[in-house]
Amino acid sequence: MPSKTSALCLAITLAVLPIGVAHAESHSHAHGHEAHQTHEMGEHTLRLNNGSQWETDAPLRKAMGILRQDIHPLMPEIHNDRLSDDGYEALAQQVNDQVKYMIENCELEAEADAQLHLIIAELMAGANALQGEAEDQARRDGAIRVVGALNSYAAYFNDASFKKLGH
Repeated sequence: MPSKTSALCLAITLAVLPIGVAHAESHSHAHGHEAHQTHEMGEHTLRLNNGSQWETDAPLRKAMGILRQDIHPLMPEIHNDRLSDDGYEALAQQVNDQVKYMIENCELEAEADAQLHLIIAELMAGANALQGEAEDQARRDGAIRVVGALNSYAAYFNDASFKKLGH
């Protein structure tokens, strides 16, 4: 996004964050998003682009790929609830760094960008829980939210290099 819109983009993301936080816990665990045409996130709905995935750009693909690469080796520890607090903190920092990179560098068309903001809100809510700052969620729940957001990205955005995370 051009630098003038970066601040606006961040403001929109922060405005959408409460929607992600309100997202039902039942949706935080990875499940078959690709089987759905829409995924409800509070009042806003993650949806396909007339039945097709949304187009991506190189910065978005890079950031999401890094996040997947960072969390994938931690999946067994997360699944078995054995990741240390330091591990959750480090993962939160990685999520925050990549979200910042996306906001500063992605140049998607307006509708795709609006859909991406729903995923970014989930990533940010997950990072908040990973840091132990969500009073109603454990750190592990934050990791599960991040995995769910990444899997939503895989289902709703056209990125052939990105593979859905399993559990």
